Amino acid sequence: MRSIVLIGMPGCGKSTVGRRLSELLNLPFLDTDDVIQARSGRKLQAMVDEDGIDCFLEQEADAVCSLEPQESVIATGGSVVYRERAMRHLHALGTVVYIQLPFAEIDRRINNISSRGIALRAGQTLRALYDERVPLYEAQADATVCTHGMTASAAAREIVQRIGLL
Repeated sequence: MRSIVLIGMPGCGKSTVGRRLSELLNLPFLDTDDVIQARSGRKLQAMVDEDGIDCFLEQEADAVCSLEPQESVIATGGSVVYRERAMRHLHALGTVVYIQLPFAEIDRRINNISSRGIALRAGQTLRALYDERVPLYEAQADATVCTHGMTASAAAREIVQRIGLL
């Protein structure tokens, strides 16, 4: 089996579902946001604020491209789809699964937008970011799983079924 890579909007549950998926499959779990922060020694929001979005996206791609896990569940940052080299690397590692949620649910879940480390451009709304990214997620996904109304455990089971591991 190859790794399972989770992509999607901030707040869609990549980390939470990823942990459940790793438990279900007895695989290591890796969160690329943690890798980025460990490499830089700073929080994501500080990186975005101090270095700018473009620099942050390059640092994110560098961190992602440094990964060489064997059979893991990998939760990515929501902005990973902006760098083709990062996505090529993730596809080489495993199956890319887009965790899809309607905008209203993303909006409800994100209550710390100014401190969460979201790569928002000046004046960009969460809705505009959602509309911009959804086609990117759809284009990169090997499988799409809408997890609306599911618990994290149910979402993990749905992913396993969708990618043919059950």
